[in-house]
Amino acid sequence: MNVVAMRIPPAEDRFLPVRDLDVSRVTVFETFEAAEPAWRALECGDRLRTPYQRYDFLRAWQAHVGTAEGVAPLIVAGFNADDAPLFLLPLGIRRLGGLRVAEFLGGKHANFNMGLWRRELAGRVGAPELKRVIRQLRGHADLLVLMNQPLTWTGATNPLALLPYQRSANFGFSGSLTPDFDALLRARTNANARKKMRKKERALAELGTVHFGRVECPNEIRRVLDAFFKQKSARMRAIGVSDVFAEPGVRRFIEAATTERLDDGEPVIELYALSVDNIIVATMGGIVGGGRFCAMFNSILPGRYAVESPGEQLIVNLVRQCCERGLETFDLGIGESRYKNLFCEDAEPLFDNYLPLTPAGTLLAFAFRGSAVVKRVVKQQPMLWSLVGRARRLRARLKPQI
Repeated sequence: MNVVAMRIPPAEDRFLPVRDLDVSRVTVFETFEAAEPAWRALECGDRLRTPYQRYDFLRAWQAHVGTAEGVAPLIVAGFNADDAPLFLLPLGIRRLGGLRVAEFLGGKHANFNMGLWRRELAGRVGAPELKRVIRQLRGHADLLVLMNQPLTWTGATNPLALLPYQRSANFGFSGSLTPDFDALLRARTNANARKKMRKKERALAELGTVHFGRVECPNEIRRVLDAFFKQKSARMRAIGVSDVFAEPGVRRFIEAATTERLDDGEPVIELYALSVDNIIVATMGGIVGGGRFCAMFNSILPGRYAVESPGEQLIVNLVRQCCERGLETFDLGIGESRYKNLFCEDAEPLFDNYLPLTPAGTLLAFAFRGSAVVKRVVKQQPMLWSLVGRARRLRARLKPQI
């Protein structure tokens, strides 16, 4: 492990800009504990990062999911001559056919991937400097596969977009919030749409007492998560898609992230539910950071309640709460879906880096790039994507008979 002693700046200094933005040293950490001082420093103040790269989020993911998947931390940090951290890439290594592939930690549970950057550095770093950083990883990996990265975040360009990249198969979908929720709703809907929404609210209320809220009691969190996992599993089976939430360690990760409290008293993942009497009809979990709510997962109960669009009703209530909290942005993650159109009208472009470090990695990068291009083409052709969906549903219906 390549670890050097570093001077940890006082807490009050971590928010201040640094004069020296030259990367004098790159350090590779193989444990979260070793990387924590630099990581925490880059979470303070006006930094360029997404909530998915928060130390506590990825530490919980690694403990419960990453380790089970055979992922080993490979956390890359750059420092100036005064040992002040300038950037950090939260990566992990996994083996693929005997080769070492470095990827962002978080797997499928991180909708957006990015490094943590001092904003001053992000605005001036160049491609040659980034390439020098990447070259220093040759002894650790054969290939870097850095997917689903936003081109821009909070008004700044992602520095890794200076390196060779290609467009991701998906877009991220988000929308701006305003303090006045009613004005926002009027701006995003017409009178007829609002009338239909009120009609569905009344119809759901006729089935019992409707309650929306953030779930915070540990016992209630576990009850809501029970409902979520069952609802999600049923949905994935119905559409013929593998259930990522059924993979080893995932439930423990989500339970830990929603029940354990951090120093500020908040959980890593916030959990919300819409219920009718004692029946949970819709759920949503997400993380918050930088004035933005990022939805991670959601589910609805199929059957009679689903007719009244409980998922949409939960989103409306959640967006109202986000407006009241003073949040500025609401996103529903990556991938197109009709339910996202109500409040997430902005399609955020994403990109992928496939950066080989060895000759064998070059061949693997070629295969990754080709597969990603095919996936993007299929997803952007409605007829082809519809055929894929039909094939999945048919496979799901036939599977019990095999």
